[in-house]
Amino acid sequence: MTQERLDHLCQRLSLKAVMDELDHHTQQAAKEQMAYSDFLLRLLESELQSRQERSKRTLLRTSGLGMVKTLEQFDFAATPGVSRTQVEELSTLRFVERCENVLLLGPSGVGKTHLALALGYLCTQARLRTRFLTAADLVMQLKSATAQGRYETYLKQNILSPKVLIIDEVGYLPIDREGANLFFQVISRRYEKGSIILTSNLPFARWEELFSGDRAIAAAMIDRLLHHSHVLSIQGESYRLREKVRSGVIRPTPYEGGGLERKVV
Repeated sequence: MTQERLDHLCQRLSLKAVMDELDHHTQQAAKEQMAYSDFLLRLLESELQSRQERSKRTLLRTSGLGMVKTLEQFDFAATPGVSRTQVEELSTLRFVERCENVLLLGPSGVGKTHLALALGYLCTQARLRTRFLTAADLVMQLKSATAQGRYETYLKQNILSPKVLIIDEVGYLPIDREGANLFFQVISRRYEKGSIILTSNLPFARWEELFSGDRAIAAAMIDRLLHHSHVLSIQGESYRLREKVRSGVIRPTPYEGGGLERKVV
């Protein structure tokens, strides 16, 4: 009867870890002749740790990150344009506390998305709500929400609510005027209220052409993004191309302008 009552109370109080580990901790307490207060403390610590781990898993699952990338997996030696010191500072997540942005700029394949995903993963493990979207998906979802009359609801739940918003692949696809206005609203309404991690293959000087030639809206976005930001301008050769060269799928060959081009074998 006592065990049934304990199980019932644990269920009512949502003490799942206590219910699952009660027998183990009871045996340990008896073996160590533990004081009642120490026994209770150990039970509650176990419950807290279990809840924190469940919270991390939930935040990772709902973040949209899709895959786990870590900073330990990042090849700094192959990407000399990335400052390890700067990345290690970002890994402390103090930029999130200060509502600062991280802007990762550079050509395709140099590790921008890897770094964004790795920082996003760290955020989920610090139990910070994080949302990952490509720029194309973000604009598409904003347009869909607008057409369905639920723009504000979508914006609050998916864009403004996360502590960290990751926008990947800005610049890979052109954005029309409606999309540019919607994108600006995201940047403007998160300004000084939540961090943005953004990756782009285009330098800021070319953002005007990305956003339908609207110089004013591009300048306004850049101004807000840069005001409180950490900018990593990454140079180097595409990681994916390097792998293809190593495997022999493509080979480097000289071309007339000097340097090397990639030719499929």
